[in-house]
Amino acid sequence: MTRLAEGGRTDTASRTIAAPPSAIYRAFLAGDSLTAWLPPAGMTGRLEAFDPVAGGRFRIVLAYDDPGPSKPGKTTDATDVVDGRFVELDPDARIVWAVSFDSDDEAFAGEMRMTWSFSPVPGGTEVRVVCENVPEGIRPEDHEVGLQSTLANLAGFVEGLPPRSRVPSR
Repeated sequence: MTRLAEGGRTDTASRTIAAPPSAIYRAFLAGDSLTAWLPPAGMTGRLEAFDPVAGGRFRIVLAYDDPGPSKPGKTTDATDVVDGRFVELDPDARIVWAVSFDSDDEAFAGEMRMTWSFSPVPGGTEVRVVCENVPEGIRPEDHEVGLQSTLANLAGFVEGLPPRSRVPSR
């Protein structure tokens, strides 16, 4: 779903995941976990910085598996580099990031706020992401595909392992 918001566009996506909110929350707090599920299909991730505390920063390099002119990167031809900050950490309920792209292209300028909410529902947890002030260079249809891919990856990550070994506790 896409709507215009003051200061920029807002995109949302959600998915019910067959795991408790605590397992999903923990998947955000370990760097190796984050790089396993965050990159959408066709990309891999590498953390250059990661401090998962309120006010802590992270930097992730998302590399295209098959870069080309139809999908150029925001930072280089083959990468999107994201600088982020943990704005809020509400255990097992919500995580808020402020992120910006390392890009010379003004279409990707500005800070996007991403709010990840985890709500218990029958059969698991509804994970909802709300992206506010989405840079105009990110096409709505591409963002929808990317967000749904990331949510599918997260589901596979937390559902695919035995409950006690899903994600290391912090």
